[in-house]
Amino acid sequence: MDISAVARHSGLPASTLRYYEEKGLIVSVGRSGLKRLFEATVLERLSLIALGRTAGFSLDEIGAMFGSDGRLAIQPADLEAKAETLDRTIRKLSALRDGLRHAAVCPAPSHMECPTFRRMMRLAGHRGRPEGPLPRR
Repeated sequence: MDISAVARHSGLPASTLRYYEEKGLIVSVGRSGLKRLFEATVLERLSLIALGRTAGFSLDEIGAMFGSDGRLAIQPADLEAKAETLDRTIRKLSALRDGLRHAAVCPAPSHMECPTFRRMMRLAGHRGRPEGPLPRR
C-alpha cells in the first residue's frame, strides 16, 4: 500500500505516518517513485498505536511495547500502571463534573458566591486537583 492509501484507510495524515516512521513505530517496505510503501499489516499496527494513544501512552512508551522483531510485547505491569493513572484521572474528572453540576444549580446569588464554585477555582489555581467529590453546600 502506498502512503496515501494508508492515510485514507487509517484516517491519519501522511505527515503523521512519516513521523511515526521516523520514530520507528511503523516501517515502510520501499518506495514507488517518491511515495513510501507499506505492508497491509501497518493498519493493524496503527490501530494499536491509536489504542495506546487513547489510553494515554506516549509514543515512546508505545514504541517500547514492540519487541525487536516488531511483535507486540506489552508488559502487564505497564498496563496496570496506566489503568491506575486512568482511575485517578476519572476520579478527578468526576469530582470536577459534580462540582460544575452543583454550581449550575447553586442557589447562591452568583457563581462567585457559591462555596463549591470558589473551592473549584482555588483548587484549579493549585497543582492539587480534587481527588474526591466536592462538598455540596
